[in-house]
Amino acid sequence: MTQATAPYDPARARRNVTVLVLAQALLGSQMAMIFTVGGLAGQSLAPNACFATLPISMIVLGSMLTATPLSSFMQKAGRRAGFFAGGAGGAIGAAVCAYALMQNSFTLFLVGSFFTGIYMSAQGFYRFAAADTASEDFRPKAISYVLAGGLASAILGPQLVKLTSTSMVVPFLGTYAAVIAINVIGSFLFVFLDIPKPAAPAADAPQGRSRLELLRTPTIAVAIICALVSYALMNLVMTSTPLAVVGCGFETDDAANVVSAHVLAMFVPSFFTGHLIAKFGVEKIIATGLVILAGAGAVALSGVDIEHFFIALVLLGVGWNFGFIGATAMLAGAHEPHERGKVQGMNDLIVFGGVTLASLASGGLMNCSGGSVEQGWASVNLAMIPFLMLAGGALIWLTLRPKEAV
Repeated sequence: MTQATAPYDPARARRNVTVLVLAQALLGSQMAMIFTVGGLAGQSLAPNACFATLPISMIVLGSMLTATPLSSFMQKAGRRAGFFAGGAGGAIGAAVCAYALMQNSFTLFLVGSFFTGIYMSAQGFYRFAAADTASEDFRPKAISYVLAGGLASAILGPQLVKLTSTSMVVPFLGTYAAVIAINVIGSFLFVFLDIPKPAAPAADAPQGRSRLELLRTPTIAVAIICALVSYALMNLVMTSTPLAVVGCGFETDDAANVVSAHVLAMFVPSFFTGHLIAKFGVEKIIATGLVILAGAGAVALSGVDIEHFFIALVLLGVGWNFGFIGATAMLAGAHEPHERGKVQGMNDLIVFGGVTLASLASGGLMNCSGGSVEQGWASVNLAMIPFLMLAGGALIWLTLRPKEAV
């Protein structure tokens, strides 16, 4: 089936992918920035070290709670309007966080982080927007190319952290000021987006399956599970990484470099992930991603030298890429165009719900599950095991089912 809302136009599809790649590169850099400093800023403001990563959790919670209404809004008003709303949320969130740092208020910092989640939710729909005007053959490549835009954000974001984190008297204030500017400037890219609004359904148009019926569809269910596990485990480990790196005696710049390497690893494979999916099949690519995620945990458990952090986080990024892009491509081909808003909103609600829980657990496991940083870091990585088993089992179950039943 095709997900396009209009007759396929290759030039339009390429134009939209270009705009979304640039948006991923510029606007997406704020996520690398915030995930680098959010836990450190939270640790400086929080009344208890166990709550250090709560600001990151609030970002993901905001993303989770706004995914469904934002998807419905895009279904009615179009992708462009939804992405403008995301940029506005990111700017407001950064402004509130900046004010919270000046007031030394952890509560306000959490409020600002929640608003940042509106941007994170909108960014999550870039990949689906790339599929809207793409042909069936071009769809996995379009999704992959858009996520590849994160390569530039992986370079830009951590470098901006280095330039801005101590640029003002209040630590990290300059970073959040830069995030405001990124949202304001980057949102102008969406003026050039050309994705037709979905046509208003006729009275006798098919209503599509209910959410429960969609969740009972094996391919959709497994795609959501694999996306959830890939993203949640990546977030679980990444959220604690700056705390672990600094806690093991390294500098904030070292943490930024590790995060930069991780984000590069998240997006560099995107240049060929779509081609691999087309050649080997989506199930094999997702399975490879889950194996690589397991390898990341094994490396992290083997030591806490800076080299261990780099290798583990690079593997974490590659594993996320294969698992998440594969799951996205699987989901994009498993529903009808008139079910798009319902399926995508439900998917991101579930995925980011799991990511919220992972980020909440990350701070507790890191700071409160052992007597040392090393023990906390080990707990974070051991927590990956049951969820990798869940996703792997679901994928095997889907693969063994008769094709007509999926």
